[in-house]
Amino acid sequence: MKDQIIESWFINNRVNLMILDAVSDEGLNCTLSKRGGRNVAMQFAHLHNVRLWRIEAYAKEFMKGQFKIDREKPIDKSLLQKRLTESADAIAKWLELGFEDSGKVKGFKRGLIPMLSYMIAHESHHRGSILLTLKESGFALPKDVRDGIWAWNQI
Repeated sequence: MKDQIIESWFINNRVNLMILDAVSDEGLNCTLSKRGGRNVAMQFAHLHNVRLWRIEAYAKEFMKGQFKIDREKPIDKSLLQKRLTESADAIAKWLELGFEDSGKVKGFKRGLIPMLSYMIAHESHHRGSILLTLKESGFALPKDVRDGIWAWNQI
């Protein structure tokens, strides 16, 4: 069971990376916000930064080697791929720690599986925003990617 739960987290991250890989450089700068909200790159950065926010608050031992993405500095695809991969690994270590403590997770009173579910739901919400932004901005992803993100048995 433990391996399946941790694998679910990594599949979630591979979905993020699959989408990111398919986004053009121009697409990373797209936004639907009229008031300076997040562009596509910043939405991916947000996923990483929220992961670190949780780790920093509740599992500091996994912050070593982690760096937040600064919205004031240039953000490119390679930076996003690197940081998302690193923070996914740190979250997996936090999940492992929860298993060692009978499913208890500091900072999430309902436990390990509700925490993981919350995190995947949060990231899925932002993936939907990213896909909509790209579509409405004329940078829709190829159909094989849009359909492929649901093929969790193959990802």
